[in-house]
Amino acid sequence: MDWESLLRVVRGKLEEKKSDSRRLFHGRGRCYTGFESICVDSYRPAILVTLFDAYDGEDALVASLWALAEPFGYTGVAVQRRYERGAPIVWQAGTPVESPVARRGDLEIPLTFDRQNVGFFLDIEPGRRWLEQQVQEKAGQVENLKLLNLFAFTCAFSVVARAAGELGVLNVDLNKGVLRRGEANHRANGLPLKGISFLAKDALRDFRSYDRRGPFQLAVVDPPTFQKGSFDVGENYARMLKLLPACLADEADLLLVVNSPRISEAEFRALISSANPGYAVIERLPQNPDFPDSDPDAALKMLHVRYCRSA
Repeated sequence: MDWESLLRVVRGKLEEKKSDSRRLFHGRGRCYTGFESICVDSYRPAILVTLFDAYDGEDALVASLWALAEPFGYTGVAVQRRYERGAPIVWQAGTPVESPVARRGDLEIPLTFDRQNVGFFLDIEPGRRWLEQQVQEKAGQVENLKLLNLFAFTCAFSVVARAAGELGVLNVDLNKGVLRRGEANHRANGLPLKGISFLAKDALRDFRSYDRRGPFQLAVVDPPTFQKGSFDVGENYARMLKLLPACLADEADLLLVVNSPRISEAEFRALISSANPGYAVIERLPQNPDFPDSDPDAALKMLHVRYCRSA
């Protein structure tokens, strides 16, 4: 297998010497023929290679990446083979990084390299920047500012929001384990937990268990495409958006996200507008440039939506 074109992309990004965690190579966007099942991520000082399918010459790829990365201060290369049972992550070059983290400016999110999802999604960084700006603009200007973070996972949105300004946050996720990690992520960054809540509930089925904790002037809805027995984007997103206004302020800014390639931007916009007449799509946020995609409709879709309650 000739890896030169892939290595050229990685080399170019390494030479930019950015300290924030980022994707160095994104094959899943189908912009690089032959490499559609390969991604390479930088979690300095660790490199993580993810292989969704088997390739001839995988060890040679790892050796070449290590040769590129070591001079830039990286200490190890780990490989996750999604095509193997359990999607194991194995350190294949250099020295294992004992406590890998995702870095975002002054913030650090501890990662878990023993699970399929390491705990931080790089592609949604434009959404985090959007939320950061919203909090900076509203904190101190909006009385009792609150954020509703649905499908919170390890609560990176909450960490970014709290670092950006004073506000209350309700993090909702069905998985108690990821919420415990979310609380630890706040502590790891020295962020006060006053006003930050973690609720282990089904965001859709248990809506009435948190709808009175608002009103929320900000909300992030970033569901998994499919969560067995709990949520299916195609079947449940519209219902979620119909319920949501019950806990929103009369005016609220929302980040609505869908990561299913089967739902186009036009279909997503139609779903939103039909859910409630108070929703207005302001814009689609730009894609993370580290995640090029040959089909914008198949890529991650992040929409800024403003809600205004009718009289």
